[in-house]
Amino acid sequence: MEFKNPLSGIKWKRIFGLTFLVIALGIGGYTYFNYGAVYSDGYRDGTLIKFSRKGFIFKTYEGELNQGGIANSASGTALANQIWNFSVKEKDVAQKLDKLGGKVVRLHYKQYIRNFAWEGDTNYLVDGVEEVK
Repeated sequence: MEFKNPLSGIKWKRIFGLTFLVIALGIGGYTYFNYGAVYSDGYRDGTLIKFSRKGFIFKTYEGELNQGGIANSASGTALANQIWNFSVKEKDVAQKLDKLGGKVVRLHYKQYIRNFAWEGDTNYLVDGVEEVK
């Protein structure tokens, strides 16, 4: 009586190939939706109060925008200023922002779920700037 292996009919190359494909698509999809897909985009207006280049290994451009606050001088109550932190990836946008410190600006941004270390400290990446006059 001859012994027949019950697993001999299975095509292992196809199983390993499909498994690899499913894992690769899963990793690719996770990476895209967390690091590449834009969660939201829009504009923010305010006074540019800080803009700098910082970092030890990855130098990134970081800024702060004062979006204002509400103050009532009659009653003496005040609401603190709303500060918005953002990052800039593109060098030409960073050069424009560097010249607009202390001025009222309108920034176009894209928000991501996560970002890579070399893209900045925040999830808000500014890709357009104009001075409000």
